[in-house]
Amino acid sequence: MEKTLKELAELVGGETEGDAQIRIKGVAGIKEAGAGEITFIANMKYIGELASTHASAVIAAPGVDVGPRPCLRAKNPYFTFAKVLTFFAPKKKFPKCVMGGAHVSPEARIGQDATIYPGASVEPGAKIGDRSVLYPGVYVGEGSSLGADCIVYPNVVIREGVKIGDRVIIHGGTVIGGDGFGYATDGGKHFKIPQIGGVLIEDDVEIGSNAAIDRGALGDTIVRRGTKIDNLVQIAHNVVIGEDSIIIAQVGISGSTELGHHVVLAGQAGLVGHIKIGDGVQVGAQSGIMNDLETGKVYTGSPAFPHMEFMRVQAALRKLPELRKRVMELEKKLEKYTRTEE
Repeated sequence: MEKTLKELAELVGGETEGDAQIRIKGVAGIKEAGAGEITFIANMKYIGELASTHASAVIAAPGVDVGPRPCLRAKNPYFTFAKVLTFFAPKKKFPKCVMGGAHVSPEARIGQDATIYPGASVEPGAKIGDRSVLYPGVYVGEGSSLGADCIVYPNVVIREGVKIGDRVIIHGGTVIGGDGFGYATDGGKHFKIPQIGGVLIEDDVEIGSNAAIDRGALGDTIVRRGTKIDNLVQIAHNVVIGEDSIIIAQVGISGSTELGHHVVLAGQAGLVGHIKIGDGVQVGAQSGIMNDLETGKVYTGSPAFPHMEFMRVQAALRKLPELRKRVMELEKKLEKYTRTEE
């Protein structure tokens, strides 16, 4: 599959500079690209490598000097690169049927052109949407529903009472709808609280490998439209995550915490339960969130506080050994002075 640079620009809404008729057959990184491929510059630290790249064309923002090489100009080069890569990426073809070796209850509803691979299991009352794909080892529990154009990779468990929207991608080993971690303690013994809620995953969500999204104790755990969840993330019962949020690997969110839209939680951040995180909040890696966070701010540290304040504290911490030494010297001088006065 090939396209001219002009045709690619029309596909992604960009503009061309230089030879617009040059033919492009693929996409690659700036170091790996060869003849017939297009690369991109999104981070200016790599601008020096343009001189040695073998790419036939480059995607760059307006005003960036790419030399004589043909260029596709775009305000957001990385996003444009993603769209071009999507065009060239291989398109997998599915059988579009229930394959032999799959266990599908007669009481389940399977949409048109859905693919159920051998070893997948769909329980009574479950619904699988049009063109959705269940790989081997996927389990869809009783009464759960999966929308159209979803892809569920091997060994995913979708327990009973889970509702999943359209175009959702779930990677291998993830469990959705497992019991929340809820116990009542009496006399030193822990009594399990039945988890009778569900999980709601809205459209265009992607969930990484080995993530866990627990069902609500009462009501639903909710992941809103467009949110992206990385590998090894724990989302506890009755958590609500707003639209288009980014939850990065090894984040843990405790029960009944609510996140606004466009929230970013960096790797290994931990959130206590029953707090509210405002819209657009960004939380740094390994931060500990103990209380509500205000809309639109950046927080770092454990316990977390505003990022600029955190940076000032870190700068001061590095000076503590020197400050301690100076204080000890001043104490000695003061003690000597006091003795002299006596």
